[in-house]
Amino acid sequence: MRVLIVEDEPAIRRTTRRVLEREGYRVDEAPDGRSGLALGSGGEYAIILLDVLLPELDGVQVCKALRAAGVKTPVLMLTALSDVDDRVTGLDSGADDYLGKPFAFKELLARIRSLARRGAGEAEVDPVLKYEDLTLDLQRHEARRDGQRISLTTTEFRLLEFMMRNSTIVLSRSRILDEVWGFDYDGESNVVDTYVHYLRRKIDTGFERRLIRTIRGAGYALGGA
Repeated sequence: MRVLIVEDEPAIRRTTRRVLEREGYRVDEAPDGRSGLALGSGGEYAIILLDVLLPELDGVQVCKALRAAGVKTPVLMLTALSDVDDRVTGLDSGADDYLGKPFAFKELLARIRSLARRGAGEAEVDPVLKYEDLTLDLQRHEARRDGQRISLTTTEFRLLEFMMRNSTIVLSRSRILDEVWGFDYDGESNVVDTYVHYLRRKIDTGFERRLIRTIRGAGYALGGA
């Protein structure tokens, strides 16, 4: 998933980029509103993180210009302005969500995932996810590999759906935990490893090609190298 950060403070921009890249996102940066508008107008991003107080053009102007140009990329506005009227102005300009500074990166990541799901839901027509010979029917709640039906629990199904929507991307344990169990989960710390083990046993056993990979020190990925 490709994310654009439009932020004039270099330290915030660099730190946010490092956090997002560690979670598997591809990131581009813009230090001012004019360059942010130029990059964002291409419609190549899944999410745009847009600061309000920017040189050249402010975030509200950038967002209005993007929407006027027909760009539907979800926009998450970031700002130190806390007044209700400021938030309303940002949302009325066409932004999809609003996050005040300073913010916790855990919340930022949760907001990004929420917007990404919303965008995927609007774009998605086919209710069946596919990766190689593995299919996941979201309406029938049914998984198959090479035509063979696989029985999954509700949590296993959510985990597989998340991995299939992000196939070939290395997913950290913390990202999986936040997405599948919720960022406020405070149960067993090894729950991700346990459920990946369950899932691997069900979808990989008996097949020469193993789909779920363990990336030592990083997390897991469905498919890829």
